[in-house]
Amino acid sequence: MDNNLGQALTAVGPRLRALRRQRETTLADLSATTGISVSTLSRLESGTRRPTLELLLPLARAHGVTLDELVDAPPTGDPRIHLRPVTHHGMTMLPLTRRAGGIQAYKLVIPAGSHRREPDPQTHEGYEWLYVLNGRLRLVLGEHDLALSPGEAAEFDTRVPHWFGATDAEPVEFLSLFGKQGERAHLRARPKTEHPPRQPD
Repeated sequence: MDNNLGQALTAVGPRLRALRRQRETTLADLSATTGISVSTLSRLESGTRRPTLELLLPLARAHGVTLDELVDAPPTGDPRIHLRPVTHHGMTMLPLTRRAGGIQAYKLVIPAGSHRREPDPQTHEGYEWLYVLNGRLRLVLGEHDLALSPGEAAEFDTRVPHWFGATDAEPVEFLSLFGKQGERAHLRARPKTEHPPRQPD
């Protein structure tokens, strides 16, 4: 068992380097996104630093993969996505995409009874788009304190201090699309077809 664990941890470094290169991301960019120093990231990739859960969680989100995919190669030849939830900051995050790079999609669930938590706004590089599925989402964004109902959406620069919570004792479910700085999600209605004016006979 210890030998298998050691082999899995040894394989994390090359996998982290491969994911970063697939996304065409520098160590400095990844450091800005995750808050992990460039030297620590470099030692993780080279295998001279032992990976820990505290380091792997932000890296998994930054690369758009699950923790299992970081410590064990994903199954090949199977087109199904094996979704595994991750609990972070009191929320359950379910990744809906597994490709490296580009906009990443998540379903997030805030459990019932968490509305008493005090807001603790955070900042990081990126751009986020939210869509509420169930419950009422409290979004603290800079100086704004908003309540979003099912069917409502919001998008914002994640360099602005932000925090998610529930407005009441009910659970909240929402979708999140997260991209690097400059990547935004836009929904556009299709314009009505305009017929050219009819010419007189």
